[in-house]
Parts: sequence; C-alpha cells; structure tokens
Amino acid sequence: MPISPSSSAQVARENVARRLRDLRKGAGLTVVRLASECGWHHAKTSRIENARTAPSASDITRWTAACGAEDQASDLMTQSLNAESMYQEWRHQVRAGLKQLQDSWVDFYRSTQLFRVYSPTLVPGLLQAEGYASALLSSIGQFRGIPVNDGAEAGAARVERSRIIREPGRVFVFLIEEAALNYRVGDADAMAAQLGHLLSVGGLPTVSLGIIPSSVSREQGMWPLEIFHVYDDDFVSVELLSAQVNITQPSEVDLYVKAFEELRRTAVYGPSARALIVKAIDALD
Repeated sequence: MPISPSSSAQVARENVARRLRDLRKGAGLTVVRLASECGWHHAKTSRIENARTAPSASDITRWTAACGAEDQASDLMTQSLNAESMYQEWRHQVRAGLKQLQDSWVDFYRSTQLFRVYSPTLVPGLLQAEGYASALLSSIGQFRGIPVNDGAEAGAARVERSRIIREPGRVFVFLIEEAALNYRVGDADAMAAQLGHLLSVGGLPTVSLGIIPSSVSREQGMWPLEIFHVYDDDFVSVELLSAQVNITQPSEVDLYVKAFEELRRTAVYGPSARALIVKAIDALD
C-alpha cells in the first residue's frame, strides 16, 4: 500500500476546521446563525468545518469575532497558513520563474545538516550537471506553460546551489534507482557529462551515493516510491507531478525515514555503484 504524501496537509486542515467548529459550538451558534453573523451563506460554514474550503484570514477574523474568541484569531491564522503551505502546487511556485524557485531553497539548505534523497527516475537536483539540469528544467517549463521559460538560467542556479555538497559539515545520502541512469535527459553529450559528474561527486567525503540495481528483488523489500527528500529528522518534501508536499507530522516523517533505510539496504555502493554508472555511459554509444 503506497504512502499517502498528502495526508499531513489534510490532517492539518482538519485540525483548523475542528477548532473553528468547536468555537462555534462553544458559543452556542448554529451553522446558519454563524453564517448570518459573518455575512456569508451557511454552505460556506459547512465547507470550512468539513475542511473542504480553507478559511482566509478575513474568514477567521469574522468567525472568531462572531464566537467572542477574537484572542484566538492570530493563532488560527498561523495554523491555517501552515496547513496550506504543506501542499504547494507547482503552478503557484513557478510564477516568478524556475530560477527563482532554485534560489528560494538556498537558505534552507544552509540550515540543514543531514540530507537524504531518494529518486526513482531522475538524477537528484544536488547531483545534476548543468547540461542535464538545464534540459530538465526547460522541459518542465515547457510542460507547465511558463510564460518566460528560464530553464537555462535555472539550470545554472541549480548547479550553483549544489556547491553546498562540497562544503564540510553536512552529510548527503543519495539513493538512485538504476533506471534513472538510463532515462535520457537532454542530448547524448549532456547525458554523458551527467554520468561523468556522478562518478566525480560520488567520491566526495560528504556524499554517500547508493544505486539500487534494476535486478534487485522487491519481494521482501521496499517497492519504488515517489521522489522524496528527508531534511535532518523533521521535514520531508515529496515531489508529485502537480505539487510539492511538505510533511512535518512526526509519524509520517518516521515512515519516510523507515522507507529510506529499507531502500538503502537494497542499494550498491563504491565500485559496484561506479560499475553501474560506467555501464550506463557505455550504453550511450
């Protein structure tokens, strides 16, 4: 049964909805009466209480005022904002361009000590060479219909951001399915440069690079999952086609850490990993 990466966001939304519902009931207001006090249709109250509609700051201000609980407005606004930030659609994140999205993670990366990254289909961003990164991000920009497709600039920014793996004081643990070495992103030259780059960075003292062979048995172990990143031990980012899901609920973070460790046991390292990379390079001919 696959892990559901959107459940943290939904649980957080439901917690906000539950608090608002409790305030209404505690004030002795019906759904219809609260809607009248707030100046909207009662159906909106029901949608908010059932976590189908996220309340705006204005909604929360009106709701708490109607319930005589103005002192809880600020805390509820923060909780609601945090809930909505857990599920971030890519179309909203790339409005200012793909380069800006790369730059927005720099400060967070610098505050992180342990990076664990699993990717079944692509070379992870922190290990990408510029040609590969530019081709991938240009393709993403085209697919998403970004008005200004800054894939080349974003690729350069991604490589610049990745210099952090060469700095001491952090640990980077990467797991890549062997298939990711063979999916061609960009032309043959870009792919050859990318695979050569993996041979280089895989030997850095800060980096552990494991590759899961396509021949490995999945009968008793973990099945291939979606791309996910674990930052330290308290934050997971999952990449879906439509959105990025940010997970902070401890039980779910623990689940991804457990999955990562299960996958890690099926990977090969050192000379065996290098042999798979060389095999992929040879297949480019």
